[in-house]
Amino acid sequence: MKYLKKSGISLLYSLISVIILLLITSTFSYFNIIKGTILTIFKFLSILISIIIGSFIFGKKSLKKGWLEGLKFGLIILIIFISLNLIFYHQLELRNIIYYTIILITSILGSMLGITKRRND
Repeated sequence: MKYLKKSGISLLYSLISVIILLLITSTFSYFNIIKGTILTIFKFLSILISIIIGSFIFGKKSLKKGWLEGLKFGLIILIIFISLNLIFYHQLELRNIIYYTIILITSILGSMLGITKRRND
């Protein structure tokens, strides 16, 4: 139960940060401040920053093996993303698999940073 609470709080932080960052990106896009390729990069970075925030918090609450906790958190996120992808698009492409791999690596690094920060406090 404690693990579910810890992962739920981390997912909540990730979700809130995704909403805030994508709202900012959408506002910039609406007013034509950013467009095209730069908009795509901002959306991608928004997701990565949100995952780093969530996995950092997840790793900070962990006791050991930050890479393993980051892998678990990343797999939870990947299950959600793949499920949504299959529901709405009904297919997986090589581009999506590369994107999911980057998300998983980002989650592992964020959790490793979080557990390192907890040990230093």
